[in-house]
Amino acid sequence: MNSTKRVSEIKKNIAIMGGTFDPIHNGHIETAKETATWLNVEQLFFLPAHLPPHKNTTTASAKHRTAMVNLVCQQQPLFQLDNRELKRHSASYTVKSLREIKQEQPNSRVFFIIGMDSFLNFTLWHQWQTILSLCHIVVNIRPGYQLNQINTATQQLLKNHQIDDLAEIKQQDAGGIIFHQNQSLNISSSEIRQQLLSNKKQNNHLTECVHHYIIEKKLYQK
Repeated sequence: MNSTKRVSEIKKNIAIMGGTFDPIHNGHIETAKETATWLNVEQLFFLPAHLPPHKNTTTASAKHRTAMVNLVCQQQPLFQLDNRELKRHSASYTVKSLREIKQEQPNSRVFFIIGMDSFLNFTLWHQWQTILSLCHIVVNIRPGYQLNQINTATQQLLKNHQIDDLAEIKQQDAGGIIFHQNQSLNISSSEIRQQLLSNKKQNNHLTECVHHYIIEKKLYQK
């Protein structure tokens, strides 16, 4: 491992989980809880994207997605909403948000949480090298995932940046990539939206407050 920044006066560890959260569901919540506990961070920020660079549309408006994430955060002291990307009204680039967060919290060590699908495209992200200079990347994978399935660009990325030990990665400011096996629910927001279309009275993959909000606001209906 030769591409990390050495540790300086770090005062706290924070985690960031980005996504459209359209809607936020129990898979997001349980993944966030489990990963935050493993990392032992002081705060986890949900960072809803306005327009993800690789997705042209969202189904619910920024206003409604903000409200749903905020409802979840109100029930979990560890969680906090960061809605800066929703205020931009333009494509959401992770590097810009991370720069701002590091300026606001210069003594924080940032762990940016992503899934394996996103990680396989990480070298296509806007200014991905700068992203790694600002944070560590935590890649959530399912038990049994075979890392030999990854593409050549990702293999080279791991050769330069992967760290296997959590204690070791916390000796660096940024620049590391670490894998975390996550047992949380494997369900997508698109599946939940489809379920809401067919059965609006019940959805076991949503918190009660989010489900009530969706029903009240008549979201995800034809």
